Amino acid sequence: MTHTVLCVATSAQGTDASSYKLAQQVLQQLPAHTLVTRDLSQGLPVVDQAWFRANFTADEARTEADRDALALSDQLIAELQAADTVVITCPIYNFGISSALKAWVDQICRAGITFRYTEQGPVGLLNGKRAILVVTSGGVPVNSAVDFATPHLTQVLHFIGIQDVQVIAADQQLTTADALAPCRGTDSGVGGLIVDCVYRTYPILCRVDPVDRGWAH
Repeated sequence: MTHTVLCVATSAQGTDASSYKLAQQVLQQLPAHTLVTRDLSQGLPVVDQAWFRANFTADEARTEADRDALALSDQLIAELQAADTVVITCPIYNFGISSALKAWVDQICRAGITFRYTEQGPVGLLNGKRAILVVTSGGVPVNSAVDFATPHLTQVLHFIGIQDVQVIAADQQLTTADALAPCRGTDSGVGGLIVDCVYRTYPILCRVDPVDRGWAH
């Protein structure tokens, strides 16, 4: 059986980002017959009036302009639908997710495609997938009261039907060395990935010391 992995790289720093470098280690440990990378370092168009008008127009009534407005959204959703595992890098910017990641979220949340409304409430349509979030920060502790990125992205994934969400945290990269002192672990649960980690209650697989691994700049 083939296994497709989608990596959504969302840092404005591109391949220089610690989240990207850590994600590459995660990807090396995942079984992937097909790897698709969506690089958001140059940003994504935000949803606008034309997008909303097209999205809420019945498919059979859409004009060519409507289809053009939704073309990128359709492509991003197709990548997500085809993936068995999704690895998303999530640097915390000003306590939340990056603008590029927010734009990606807005593009892939489409009623009738990635979720639907029922009498019992919304139901996600992307079931049976696994998501691994690689969350990095300069000073914000992941799963703290001021981390609005991790719960936001986790909620979005649950909303569209991806219930198996795991987190790898490399946070507080710009704080003191004492705060970055890692606990030693040998099994992250990623599938053979060996990192220095400490387990937490929020389903965080591990906490990585980026300074010790030479990722922080």
